[in-house]
Amino acid sequence: MKHYHDTEWGVPVRDSRLLWETLMLEGFQAGLSWEIILRKREAFREAFEGFDPKKVASFDEPKVESLMNNSKIVRSRAKIEATIQGAKIFNNMQASGEDFSTYCWSFTNGKVILGSFLNTQTELSGVISKSMKKRGFKFVGPTIVYAWMQAVGITNDHSDTCFRRQVG
Repeated sequence: MKHYHDTEWGVPVRDSRLLWETLMLEGFQAGLSWEIILRKREAFREAFEGFDPKKVASFDEPKVESLMNNSKIVRSRAKIEATIQGAKIFNNMQASGEDFSTYCWSFTNGKVILGSFLNTQTELSGVISKSMKKRGFKFVGPTIVYAWMQAVGITNDHSDTCFRRQVG
């Protein structure tokens, strides 16, 4: 976890695909610890074709069944199906000229928000959650969205004494 904190957590991500991947992994984390998801992250990447939204959007029922039998990932049909749906939404956004990164960062006008690590959700995570749900994303409640915002650096919740607080 120290390596993840020191190298990834809270570092601003502007890559659309990586923002989407992290959002999907946060959805898988619901009800579990992030440490479990990190330990399984490479297996998730393998199972979900490198989180390539075009490939994931084409997953059919036999592929879902295959994923349900993959003991290396979290085997939740609802979360697997939500990831496939999320890929379709991502692709539709891109096809209509709407960049996922631009969408994600539009809520803060492209700026990192300095927050407090004590929060589990904020008014903004509620706004983003509502917007994502309206688009059809699943497992994007305000708490999951806030954890995602922290992970991808939309909000910087590192403590005031942490070297990462100044990064962004």
